[in-house]
Amino acid sequence: MILRFAKTLLVFGVAVFYTLFVFNNVTDYASNYQFICHALMMDSTFPGNRGMWRALNSPAVHTIFYVCIIAWEVATMLLCWAGGARLIRALSGTAVAFHRAKNVAVVGLTLSLLMWLVAFLSVGGEWFLMWQSKAWNGQEAAFRMFTVVGTVLVFLALPDSETQP
Repeated sequence: MILRFAKTLLVFGVAVFYTLFVFNNVTDYASNYQFICHALMMDSTFPGNRGMWRALNSPAVHTIFYVCIIAWEVATMLLCWAGGARLIRALSGTAVAFHRAKNVAVVGLTLSLLMWLVAFLSVGGEWFLMWQSKAWNGQEAAFRMFTVVGTVLVFLALPDSETQP
């Protein structure tokens, strides 16, 4: 029961993080919008790099990218809250019932991992060469979040048994 409770709390922890993330991106839209703009414009990458043809300088495109990221965060947040709620309801059930209840949380955590891996590390970091920027480089934070959420997903995915404490 303790391990099930720990798994449930960690899923809720990710849900809380995403709730704050969404709250900050909505209530202080301009701050992170600037991050998206600079990353897409590649204006702080190494001078003379040959990847500048990839830069996107359209405010409309910046807005689309940012709104899509916020929508991705909202979906992740809702799935983690719902997944945590399902886990709470299954806490005292059988190992099989608790395992079945993991599905929504697994989808939410996977969606989170995809955001950090695809949107930030791959598209932002490699396509838009964010790694070259000292000022607008979110790769360290993205890697940190990928690691934290990945750890929660691996822990959640561990099988449960009726003999666990």
